[in-house]
Amino acid sequence: MSSTIDRPAARLLVLDGEDRLLLFRFAYAEGALAGNVFWAPPGGGLESGETYEAAACRELLEETGLRIAHPGPAVARREVSFTMPDGQRVRSREFYFLVRAPGLVVSSAGWSDDERKALVHHAWWTRDALASLAEQVWPEDIVVMLTEAGVWR
Repeated sequence: MSSTIDRPAARLLVLDGEDRLLLFRFAYAEGALAGNVFWAPPGGGLESGETYEAAACRELLEETGLRIAHPGPAVARREVSFTMPDGQRVRSREFYFLVRAPGLVVSSAGWSDDERKALVHHAWWTRDALASLAEQVWPEDIVVMLTEAGVWR
């Protein structure tokens, strides 16, 4: 695929009652990202006509099973280019929303077939544990985002 398309996205910084961050471990066995392994927060692209806030609520429900009415204000934003699993290059304007979810038990009931193939694990991370993680974490500055949002010091 030759051209880069715009793909606005909403991402969620989900924290449990101990301020640990929820991340999903993606491991691609096939397609354009075959062999790639990384950790990332829940979230995804906006659907046609959807606001960032509405997408955050939808993605949180689909990827964790947690239903919320509104994610609150975005705590961080970034623009990044990357390759999607199907090989499409995208330029993404991402808004990050902070959601506190003490006691959340992640449900995979709303996952798509593609997510079921690639999402192999999830874990709750402290700042120190995340800093010592050898595998790639996206976004790379997630610790800075949480520090600037006043969650981690």
